[in-house]
Amino acid sequence: MIQVLIVDDDPFIRESMKVILELDHDLHVAGVCGNGQEAAAFASQNAVDVVLMDIRMPVCDGVEGTKLLRALNSPPAVLILTTFDDDEYIAQAIRKGANGYLLKNVPPSRIISGIKTVHEGSVLIHPDIARKLAGMLETPRAESGKAAAIAGLTQAEVQIVKLIADGQSNKEIASSLFLSEGTIKNYISEILNKLELRDRTQIAIFYLKLAH
Repeated sequence: MIQVLIVDDDPFIRESMKVILELDHDLHVAGVCGNGQEAAAFASQNAVDVVLMDIRMPVCDGVEGTKLLRALNSPPAVLILTTFDDDEYIAQAIRKGANGYLLKNVPPSRIISGIKTVHEGSVLIHPDIARKLAGMLETPRAESGKAAAIAGLTQAEVQIVKLIADGQSNKEIASSLFLSEGTIKNYISEILNKLELRDRTQIAIFYLKLAH
């Protein structure tokens, strides 16, 4: 059972989303919060696997809330869900460690599948803004150093980077390459070290930006 925390300043949206999510037998709504600060406080005291996070909220918005959540000892995955197609806010949230992004106007089934996707460890970025994000998000390396960085990876590591950018989970990558999940985790740790990146979301953005 995936424990989900809904974070939105609109009580109607919180309750509606709770009803929708609990129609799926794999999901349980652990709680609802009105801003990012409340979400971090809740997640520090309760088991939460995925946080469904609005961006624009009073007191503590989704960007700052994501930062607070990712700083916890056992950070949950964060899926940004918003009506605002606001690229800069979304880019900031991804920088802070958000695992993905969806618009609220997608069908409920897409939101449910999105929660499951980020829970599995995959990256979920709405295709309409993937290219925009690739152009906006900076990686730690300079533009001129990117080709050299990717050249520093082994052929297997480059293949894994591509599969991460395609949104595949560790389990799916392991299946594709006929390797164990433990081996894939080791590869990803080495890739993060070589590219000086923080997490698999940044790996995906790195590759998108390189391909862009």
